[in-house]
Amino acid sequence: MTYAITQTCCNDATCVAVCPVNCIHPTPEEPDFGTTEMLYIDPKSCIDCGACADACPVDAIFPADRLTGRLREYEAINAQYYADRTPPPAKASPTFHTWGEPAFRRSLPSDFAPLRIAVVGTGPAGMYAAEDLLLHTNAEVTLIDRLPVAGGLIRYGVAPDHPATKGAGETLARFHAHPRVKLRLGVEIGRDVTVEELAAHHDAVIYAVGAPADRRLGIPGEDLPGSVSATSVVSWYNAHPETGPDAVDPSAGRVVVVGNGNVALDVARVLVMDPGSLAATDIADHALAALRGTRVREVVLLGRRGPGHAAYTSSELLALKHLPGVELLVDDRDPRTGEAIDTAAPGDKAALLRDVPRETVDWTREPAPDRHRIVLRFHSAPVEAVGTERVRAVRVTEDGSPTATEIEAGLLVRAIGYRGVRLAGLPFDEATGTVPHEAGRVSGLPGGYVVGWIKRGPTGGIGANRACAEETVGTLLADAVAGALPSPAGTPQAFRKLVRSRSTGLVDARGLAAIDRAERARGRDAGRPRVKLATVPELVAAARAGRWRHLV
Repeated sequence: MTYAITQTCCNDATCVAVCPVNCIHPTPEEPDFGTTEMLYIDPKSCIDCGACADACPVDAIFPADRLTGRLREYEAINAQYYADRTPPPAKASPTFHTWGEPAFRRSLPSDFAPLRIAVVGTGPAGMYAAEDLLLHTNAEVTLIDRLPVAGGLIRYGVAPDHPATKGAGETLARFHAHPRVKLRLGVEIGRDVTVEELAAHHDAVIYAVGAPADRRLGIPGEDLPGSVSATSVVSWYNAHPETGPDAVDPSAGRVVVVGNGNVALDVARVLVMDPGSLAATDIADHALAALRGTRVREVVLLGRRGPGHAAYTSSELLALKHLPGVELLVDDRDPRTGEAIDTAAPGDKAALLRDVPRETVDWTREPAPDRHRIVLRFHSAPVEAVGTERVRAVRVTEDGSPTATEIEAGLLVRAIGYRGVRLAGLPFDEATGTVPHEAGRVSGLPGGYVVGWIKRGPTGGIGANRACAEETVGTLLADAVAGALPSPAGTPQAFRKLVRSRSTGLVDARGLAAIDRAERARGRDAGRPRVKLATVPELVAAARAGRWRHLV
């Protein structure tokens, strides 16, 4: 028997570190690492020890002979990765460590005074950087977030029906209570504290502020009511406190989603799936109520290129194929679509669509009231959102064709990528939407560093941030040893007083724990894992009430 890695793989390579026989690839030392959709277990080398499954932060690894339902396909997917490549030889025995003095690749000299480092952003990128610092150095870390609750994209970007993926957040959240960590949530850099003030109180600052903006289509009608970004939809169903309950109206029978990356598939899946299934997740109360009231019957995913070049990962497509009560369909109006699927080699993305029904869809007809489906339409791009008071249709051209097809739809969602935004006090490259840097070191800003999407652009999932953080932290520590970090003038106590005087909704570690308790209690009452507090005042009130009860 062997183990297999499945859909929720986060690519952070924790499993690689514990594997005693080197059967998981690609490893961080191999050129392919970070370029594959997931990691893979070599069935010929696996010794069935289960160490990888125990270490996996997102519960993605299972014994192959126990895979059921849609997960059964992952045994073949893991094996297929090794079909045309020879993996490195397995290690000689499970006892692969040579016991001796511990050694760390990134550390400071033993006589080095503790560094005071601020990390701005508590999503995966910021938390991987904090983890690296806390495990490998004696640094004191200040975690800062503009929201009064931690988690970033793990809390507000992962689809509610992917609870295993959220497990990575639980793993990283243990550092919130680390004795060398101070939490300063509800503090916005540029509004409450400037970049200069932050630098004046810390030896170094790591900015992990992500890419919160969305890219626009640039077509007529894009600003009509009923035209929204995927960012807004994801925030809406995840109870982001800056997105109101009426930000998305899911009452349309048909929805057009522009893009076919994983976020586009997340949006399509959540809008069309059985609300009863979502009721067991941490989806926002307002989103659940809206979807129960008027469930979307059809979602059309527009892809500019063909099925062999779709942006989604194979695992997310497989999830759509096995979605209960929802049909997956390929619109084969363009003959290139069917040809690409029929001629695709085994293991190619297009080959996964070979058993999916195809149909030339009549877009002038209303979706059937008793069917729920997701339609993949390739070689297509929107040219106009049609309507007067709100979107009623989307005009779409097929690649290479001068004519346009009008798809009747009441909601248009653009899911063509995220984009970083300028942070006052930091340099910014408008073309790439990132902060200019060298191996994480911000150009022209001594003591300033970046990690995550604001560093490399909006690419890579949760696990990609581990290697990204390792590079940035390595650069920071090298600068510290070289004496290149500026000396802070302010003390930790002075910074604490500063943020208390500026932020009206400051939340610390005890306040965050109180929010967590409150949400889990609400969840228990509703038979759900948690019910999120959906506004800033609610979050701050829960933090303060919990802290008071703790003190008395």
